[in-house]
Amino acid sequence: MSSSAPIYLQNLVKTYKKIKGDKADAVLAVQDVSLEMKPGEILGLLGPNGAGKTTIISILTSLESSSSGGAFIFGHNVESNDRAVWAQVKNLYGLVPQEIVNHGFFTVYEVLTFISGYHGIKNNRERIEYLLRRLALWDHKDKKVAQLSGGMKRRFLIAKALVHSPQLLLLDEPTAGVDIELRNTLWTFVKELHAQGTSILLTTHYLEEAEQLCDRVAIIDKGKIKRVGPTKELIKSLTQRRVHISLKSAVEVLQSPYLISQTPTDLIFKLPSTMVLGDLLSTTKLDTSKVTDFKIYEGTLQEAFLHILDEGRA
Repeated sequence: MSSSAPIYLQNLVKTYKKIKGDKADAVLAVQDVSLEMKPGEILGLLGPNGAGKTTIISILTSLESSSSGGAFIFGHNVESNDRAVWAQVKNLYGLVPQEIVNHGFFTVYEVLTFISGYHGIKNNRERIEYLLRRLALWDHKDKKVAQLSGGMKRRFLIAKALVHSPQLLLLDEPTAGVDIELRNTLWTFVKELHAQGTSILLTTHYLEEAEQLCDRVAIIDKGKIKRVGPTKELIKSLTQRRVHISLKSAVEVLQSPYLISQTPTDLIFKLPSTMVLGDLLSTTKLDTSKVTDFKIYEGTLQEAFLHILDEGRA
C-alpha cells in the first residue's frame, strides 16, 4: 500500500445478518474487495443497485464498520481507535451522499460555518463565499436548507463536502434526480476540481457521464470487483465498433463475418475495435465508387459494463 493512495481497500469484507423468522442468514454485501486509487484521478465505482458501492463508501466514512479486511484513506486506517488518526482522516475527505440531508432550521451559510468549525477552521468566509458563488447559491445563503429546491440542496451538499478543501471527494450518485442543466453544471465543476488535483471517487448510474469523466473504472457486482482499468482501454477491449456504409446503388451480397445487415442502400458491420476500416474494405472487396458515406460508432462504457456483468453471470 502506498501512503499517497487516496483510497486503499485490502481484502475488504462486509457481512450483514438477514433475519427470516427464527433464522439469521449471513449476506455478503462486500466480498474480498481490494482496490487502490491513484492520486489525482477520477475513479468510477460502477455497478447495479445492491452491488456494494454505497457500503464501501459507508465503511470509508465510518458510517459502517467492516467485517474483515482494511480500508485506508491516504494511508490512515479509517477504523483506527486512535482519535488523533481519525481527526486527521476526517479532514482529508468530503462526502456527497445519495440522500439529501435536511438541516432543520439552519441557513445555508450557518451550516457551512458550523462544518468549517467541525474541521477546525475558525474563519472560512472566503472559501464559503467562493463555493456559494461557484455553485450559484450565493443569493440563497440566508435561506434555511429546508427551503431550497431539490437541485439547490444537491449543490449545497457539494459545497458542504468541499468547505474544508479536502484532498479526496466521495460522490455517491450526486446527480440522481437532477435536471440536465444542473447535471452539466456539476460535472463542469467536478472537472475543475480534478484539474486542481483533487482525487474523486464517483458512483453513478449515468454511464455516459462516467465514460466522459473517469480516468479509470472499477466494475462491482454482488459485492465483488469484476474488472478494473482505464476507461478507454476497457471500452476498446470489450466492445465492438459499428460501421454504417451508405451506397449509391445496390451491390452483390457480401460475404463477411462482420456484416450484420445489408440492404440495397446500406451496409452495417460490427468490427473488433482494433480493426481498421481499410482492412474491412479490402476483405469485403467492396466497390468504393458506390459508397456515398461512412459512419463509425465506437463502443461505449455501457456496452463494456453489460459485457462484464453478463460474463460474470454466465
